[in-house]
Amino acid sequence: MMPATTTDKPTDLGGRAFHLIGVGGAGMSVLAQLLAERGATVTGSDAVGGDAFDHLRGLGLAVVVGHDAAHVPAGATVVVSTAIKEANPELAAARERGQEVIHRSEALALAARGRDFVAVAGAHGKTTTSGMLAQALSVAGEDPSFAIGGVVRDLGTGAHLGAGRAFVAEADESDRSFLNYDPYLAVVTNVEPDHLDTYGTPEAFERAFLDFARNIRRDGRLIVCADDPGGARLARAAAGRGVPTTTYGTAGAGETGRLVGDAHVRVEITERRAGGTSALLTLWSHGTGPAPGPVRPEDCTVTGPIALDLALPGDHVALDAAAAWAAGLELGVAPEVMARALGAFGGTGRRFEVRGEAAGVRVIDDYAHHPTEIEALLTAAREVADARGGRVLALFQPHLFSRTRAFADRFGVALGRADLVVVTSIYPARETQEDFPDVTGATVADRVVGARARYVADHGEAARVLADAARPGDVVLTVGAGDVTRLGPVILERLGSRQGGPA
Repeated sequence: MMPATTTDKPTDLGGRAFHLIGVGGAGMSVLAQLLAERGATVTGSDAVGGDAFDHLRGLGLAVVVGHDAAHVPAGATVVVSTAIKEANPELAAARERGQEVIHRSEALALAARGRDFVAVAGAHGKTTTSGMLAQALSVAGEDPSFAIGGVVRDLGTGAHLGAGRAFVAEADESDRSFLNYDPYLAVVTNVEPDHLDTYGTPEAFERAFLDFARNIRRDGRLIVCADDPGGARLARAAAGRGVPTTTYGTAGAGETGRLVGDAHVRVEITERRAGGTSALLTLWSHGTGPAPGPVRPEDCTVTGPIALDLALPGDHVALDAAAAWAAGLELGVAPEVMARALGAFGGTGRRFEVRGEAAGVRVIDDYAHHPTEIEALLTAAREVADARGGRVLALFQPHLFSRTRAFADRFGVALGRADLVVVTSIYPARETQEDFPDVTGATVADRVVGARARYVADHGEAARVLADAARPGDVVLTVGAGDVTRLGPVILERLGSRQGGPA
């Protein structure tokens, strides 16, 4: 078991300079802050700026809006993500000068050097799980370092260089960059195929996660969700290759004296409510830790059940908390202390984030952009709406043309859990419409089953349509990984100025 703290906050990057292209992005902005905290000189540029960009300026970092070769300091290591194209003038200038260029993940590994790295991966759930773990460790007095792709609301930041040994970070599988880490703990929330534009096939996607697990340090551990079929396959494959593995899930939970399925951390949901979720957590282990696959109860040491009371709704949130709890135990926190600390978690930015209420309508923003995420989101939103006597209305912005095409039918089924759906134009990110001429938001809207749905390409008009349809008691959601988050205030303004009932 590792020591809880170290006595210093290392500044061993002093004398080094880094220039981050796209510094206003979720991952880049927290990286910039951490590199600066480790003593480096940090500059950066971003095409459009935004809240994270403004936060960096407030910290005194030299960041600018716009890309220009003149922005790149001579001798700086240039940090890029996969989204930065070779034609970017700053990257082109760095290449021409022969400056060092590294991927964001490599820079994050530098920022985490000397810490026990906890890498949280999965097609969805990364931000909530890593945010939960970072906050719980903080509440428990461990002072972790962390790099979260969203602001942890109660901590007021997504980045911190602490004095503790743990460094908690999201590990991005979208471009294979999570394979650049050799973590102490690897937490995998699911292995549900995504990013097929990168991987080509679901099998290749799953193989990458196995490679990720095999990078874990010899004294480390894989923590993975057994409720997810891909996660269960990963657990079996990794354990079969000698990777110490802890699984968590709901399968068979609550069956006294009987261990069913592969879950070692068992989650039994005891209460679902609009304002949160309660559960019992039990760890079944033997020897030095959980064994792969089912084990006989008589061979096990049982820890728990431990009560867990969360301030956020949704079974998926309880599963994320179980992952964080298992990681906390590996990091030396007592089971009861870790459960209490998790109960204090208030969420992260853009994850079931209440943006306000007007005319009796509550507006919630969420980053969900995969069908499974949307199903979980709408299930949680339904609990809130039912308690208010209202309906669930969703404004969905698809993210990426390739994802929209691959999952159109599944998006339609997932969105069918709402009462009314407005789908707006696709957020292209790194893709272009020219490469996908037949894929639009209508591709999803036409497939929605079980709810009224329409396609409104213009974002402002889409927001107005949904606001005009809302009535007191309803829950309105803005959903997607793009700039749909900007439409929450538009909806609230429309609701606030509306006279009479819905149109």
